[in-house]
Amino acid sequence: MIDSVVTEKSLADETYETLLEEILSAQLAGGTVVQERRLAERLGVSRSPMRDALGRLEGQGLLVRNAKGVLIVRVITLADYLNSVAVRLLLEPAAAALAAESIEAEEVAQLVEMLQAIDADPDPEPATVWGFDDSLHDGIAIASGNPFMADTIKQMRRYTTIFERQRKLAQRKPGLSDHQAILEALAARDAEAARAAMAAHLDQIRKNVLATY
Repeated sequence: MIDSVVTEKSLADETYETLLEEILSAQLAGGTVVQERRLAERLGVSRSPMRDALGRLEGQGLLVRNAKGVLIVRVITLADYLNSVAVRLLLEPAAAALAAESIEAEEVAQLVEMLQAIDADPDPEPATVWGFDDSLHDGIAIASGNPFMADTIKQMRRYTTIFERQRKLAQRKPGLSDHQAILEALAARDAEAARAAMAAHLDQIRKNVLATY
């Protein structure tokens, strides 16, 4: 009995992670109607773990009910994006300052190596670019040592990531100089420089998105 419960929970977790990645990568685009049975068949799971995964995604605001009560993938609007970036601007510079005092030197070195590889590639894969972005921002949030701050940053980044991927902004290289400044500040364990570099980076990506409208 215990084994079956553990297995079902594991399947629910795997299903959740799969659907989350499909939403973040815009494979399940905003506005898509969520059909529990069809998704369960496609992923080869029963409806119980599927229902659990969908419930988690709805609880996180990534799935919503339309006027008819039908479950759909949330459409991230420009207003949603700007509001999310505003929250990130409040939290991430502070997280970067805290992280500068505690992040492992090896982790910073790995991030520097990833950024250098992207810089050297004339046409990096979007997945590589997003992988670096996730590693940098998630790593800083976790290294802040404040789990509430880290959780909020992660949630806000999901909204901004969906918006940027749906607009195919992932095909561009990241702000290399912005990211380099953040990494240099972390390597130097300079909290105030890390704070300023992160704030400048987030403000720049906000301006870049607004410039596309």
